This record gives sequence, structure tokens and C-alpha cells, in this order.
Amino acid sequence: MSFGDPNNPYGQQPQQPPQGQPGYGYPQQAPQGVPPQQGYGYPQQGAQQPGQPYGAYPQQQPGMMQANSGYINVPGLGTVQVASMGRRLGARALDGVVIGILYFIFSAIGVAGAMGAAESAEDCGTYMDPGYEACVNEASAGIIAIAFGSLLVFGLITLLYEWLMVAFVGATLGKMVLGVKVIKENTGQNPGLGGGFIRWIIPMVGAFVCIGQLLVYLSPFFDNSGKLQGWHDRAAGTLVIKK
Repeated sequence: MSFGDPNNPYGQQPQQPPQGQPGYGYPQQAPQGVPPQQGYGYPQQGAQQPGQPYGAYPQQQPGMMQANSGYINVPGLGTVQVASMGRRLGARALDGVVIGILYFIFSAIGVAGAMGAAESAEDCGTYMDPGYEACVNEASAGIIAIAFGSLLVFGLITLLYEWLMVAFVGATLGKMVLGVKVIKENTGQNPGLGGGFIRWIIPMVGAFVCIGQLLVYLSPFFDNSGKLQGWHDRAAGTLVIKK
């Protein structure tokens, strides 16, 4: 008489799962040549990463290019397309036309004022007349004041045109026509007063150094990050995108 396993007082044999069939407590084995299915005992595809919200897909980091495809992820805007240099240079050319028209208008005003001052100098008489020298000096001072005043007003208008429009709208008239916009790279918002001024002043400073202004406008060609950021863009933390 056999009493069986002393550790099994009931004398019952443990049940073995049928061969080839899964049972409780046994990992399921996939047939040979068939990829394992998602289920109990197998890691699921797209498994949750540490620190990632449940059910979320991996997100592209802000400011990262998508394999230099011309698209970039910007906070608040999502994926946007970087503006091509053709559009940017075309917008710059259109802005040059606008500024040229303003320059012509204010130059005409300055010339008209100078001619009026010159006519007043003719009314001073001859050098033999009393007060002639004082009259001529006053007329000459008026001509100089009109010339410098016209240049000052013209410079102020061009400053406000480029600075304030980019600061608060993100685009000048030329950029609007060609569908180009300037944004802050880290927020996706308009550059604001500080960013707009930095972006304007750097090319202006470059204008005093031979072809420095032209180099600033062409500097996006030297950017190997794929973002086409010029030196003025990097200093201001801005990015030029296609609307």
C-alpha cells in the first residue's frame, strides 16, 4: 500500500495542463513562426514610457526639426513650416519698395521746404542792404533744418514701420503679401517690443560696416540647423515661418 507524497495528505496527484494548451499560471507560448499577440504575458506595443501620461503618444520636443524637412514644432502653434529664403528675400524687396516710396514723399517735402527757404533768401536783397548777412544766415539755417528734419522723420518712420509691425503683428507689408510671419521661437507669439527692436537694430548697425547689412540678411543661408535663422533672428530669439 502506497501512501503517496507525504507533503500531499489527500493523496491527489497535481493536475498537469494538457500538453500544447495553456493553463492557469503557465505563460502562453506562440506557435513557431507566428509573432506573439498582445495579451497576458507579452509586452504591448507602444508601452507607456516613464513620466509619460497614460494613453499619450511620444511628443516631439519643442524647437526640434523633423529630419530637416523644413517643419518645426513650436509651442502654442504645433508643427509649422519654416519660411523659405525666396519668400523672405521677396518680402524684403517689397518692403524696400514701400520704404522707397516713403523716402520719395519725404524727400519731396524736404526739397519743397528748401526751395521755399531759398526764395526767402533772395528776398534779403543785396549784400549792400542792412541786415542782409543775418537774413541769408537765417535762410541757410532753415534749409539745413528742413533737410535734416526730413531725414529724421524718414528714419523714424522706417524704424516704426519695421520695428512696431514686426513687434505687434509679426509681419511687415511685404511679409504679409508673401505669407511670412516672425514669431518667438520659444512661445510662438509675436516678437514684442524687445524682440522686434533687436531684430531691426542689428541689420542697421551692419549698414555702417561695408556690406554688413547685406550679410545679416543673407546669414540664414549659413544656418546649418535647418531653421534658417539669421544672426538677427538668433539674437532676438525669433523664427520666420510660413503662414
